[in-house]
Amino acid sequence: MLNVTRYCSKSLTNYNFSRCLPPWRTLLTSTPKINVFQNALTPIKRGSFLLQKESLRRSGTIAMNYVSKVDKKSDKIVGSWLLLCGGMVFVAVALGGITRLTESGLSMVTWKLLGEKMPTSEEQWVNEFERYKQFPEYKISNIHMTLEEFKRIWWMEYLHRTWGRLIGAVFIIPASYFWFTGMLKPGMKTRVAVLGSLIGLQGLMGWYMVKSGLEDRFTEPSDVPRVSQYRLAAHLGLAFIIYTGFLYNALDYLLPAKKLGNGSLSIEKFNAAVKKLLPFRYLVHSTKGIIFLTAISGAFVAGMDAGLIYNTFPKMADKWIPDDLFAMPQTLRNFTENPTTAQFQHRCLGILSFVLVNAIAILSRNHILPGHGRKAVNTVLCAGYFQVALGILTLLYQVPVPLAASHQCGSLILLSSILWLCHELKYVKYVKALLK
Repeated sequence: MLNVTRYCSKSLTNYNFSRCLPPWRTLLTSTPKINVFQNALTPIKRGSFLLQKESLRRSGTIAMNYVSKVDKKSDKIVGSWLLLCGGMVFVAVALGGITRLTESGLSMVTWKLLGEKMPTSEEQWVNEFERYKQFPEYKISNIHMTLEEFKRIWWMEYLHRTWGRLIGAVFIIPASYFWFTGMLKPGMKTRVAVLGSLIGLQGLMGWYMVKSGLEDRFTEPSDVPRVSQYRLAAHLGLAFIIYTGFLYNALDYLLPAKKLGNGSLSIEKFNAAVKKLLPFRYLVHSTKGIIFLTAISGAFVAGMDAGLIYNTFPKMADKWIPDDLFAMPQTLRNFTENPTTAQFQHRCLGILSFVLVNAIAILSRNHILPGHGRKAVNTVLCAGYFQVALGILTLLYQVPVPLAASHQCGSLILLSSILWLCHELKYVKYVKALLK
């Protein structure tokens, strides 16, 4: 018997044939002269060794071409699925922002893993409304709310929760198929498992956040029942992490980062130019972190309705630094529990992000950027200006729902663009070792 592993190429013999066995058999059996399985099982005859070897070589070439096409198609399918999941998380963030802005988040006072039953009759709606009346938001803020008004906020929260569960279904069903059919790249299984765990954790975090607004901790008539700003920030931050995980891995499949090429430059000039990219890459990653931190600080602003005070820019009222910046005796608590400090730090982080985005755009002109790096820089710059404009308008017009929701979505767009640039520069970290 002919040993296939002796004559087939290394890449061919290491390939997992079970991934594409049905189409593989169809392709090869339709061309009998290059049937690798038939050749592998045919005893070697004296004088026919070269013919058998040539047949295997030819079948290996065609097989690898076919395998390459299968891999590309699989990558496109998996990448599109990851991008779809990321897009759905983006929509969930937008819905969550609108839910918060319309004060709809506390309308559903129960939580079930597989979803709450939607009221279908007037009696069921009345019962749902009666449950809502037992909690602080109705007793303190919405004592005059009608059933029709309750229905509007209930639907908003229901849509947000249902969309979140739909994300779970769209993730777990294809993930299971890709997992067991071998369509995931090496290392991707671990990432998929982590993303799935984070999605489950996000659902629990959402209910943990809502519970904080249903507790009997609002005793004064001046109190405003709302969710904990700490839990709101955790819920938003986790959503951003899940979104970036989907987007970055989707880019790996659909828009792989390119390695650096010297083009028409001499070796010396190329080496000198490429070494400058390391500090630039550090700047890009630092900017990504600042943008993420700015978004989280925005959650504290939203959680305390801090956007409704000091609706002027660039000064806060008539001062650069307001008098009540550190009104609380515990200095550190001001940053997370003082509305004035929360807005002030969000402004400062936003301005810092804007400065860093402009620095990236300016410094990038002096560098050779790999792949789509130049397009990514331009996208970051446009998204940065757009986000700053939305933030200022949201503040000046006292947080209207359309502007505020757009501002929250703008933070994700800006984060997406800087993540794309980071992805384009992913191979730069290896340049220093290669040039030694």
